[in-house]
Amino acid sequence: MCCKGLLKIIMFIFNGAIFVVGAAILGVGIWVTVDAGSLLGFLEHIEDAPPELAQLANVGYVLIGIGVVLTAIGFLGCCGAAKESRCMLLTFFIIVLIIFIAEVAAAVVILVFQPLVDKLLQDIGQSVAKSIQEKYGEDDGLTTFWNTTMDKLECCGYNNYTDFSGSPLNALTRLYPPECCAEGKTCAYAEALADDVPGCFQKLVSLIEDNALVVGGVALGVCAVEVAAMVVSMILYKNAGKNR
Repeated sequence: MCCKGLLKIIMFIFNGAIFVVGAAILGVGIWVTVDAGSLLGFLEHIEDAPPELAQLANVGYVLIGIGVVLTAIGFLGCCGAAKESRCMLLTFFIIVLIIFIAEVAAAVVILVFQPLVDKLLQDIGQSVAKSIQEKYGEDDGLTTFWNTTMDKLECCGYNNYTDFSGSPLNALTRLYPPECCAEGKTCAYAEALADDVPGCFQKLVSLIEDNALVVGGVALGVCAVEVAAMVVSMILYKNAGKNR
């Protein structure tokens, strides 16, 4: 009885956290979907983008879907453990199992199709650079997006300062964004060339590589938690209704 009670408490706390995280992701998904100045608005300005890039326009709906699934999992786990409902516990187990299998399959697909992913990123880079050259300094939405991104990541353009060559801003002022030069400089061509601030894509890749161990550890931790949750749910499922 003591062990069973401890498992119920663990299950309740764990799924309560999942419910909160799911609600947060759901909120972010709704915000991304309705906010015209978000990533969705930026993607609309990229012309001749590869067809795969258009799928990113659905990121808000993906986040909403993930949020709904997580809140449902949290609800089923909490209520199933509290009420010792065999139906809820079994449903919880099945959903977590499906998610676990999907994560493993996604990891395998990414490893197998790595060359295809690299080609896709190259095509996206060309399309993004073209959109910068055509609209930076003229389109308020795209200009604000890149100014914010470059300021936060301390980078310059998608590839580097050359993305801005011939852009409306560069054609009018012969200058580059301040983020493409050392702080305090007037960012003309010579200064941008000399400072050679890295592009945002490379900066993001470096950030991921520098934290690869953390990312891998988190991924393994998530998988371990999912397996533990399935084991606990099955133990509670088998014992549900006993000793009443």
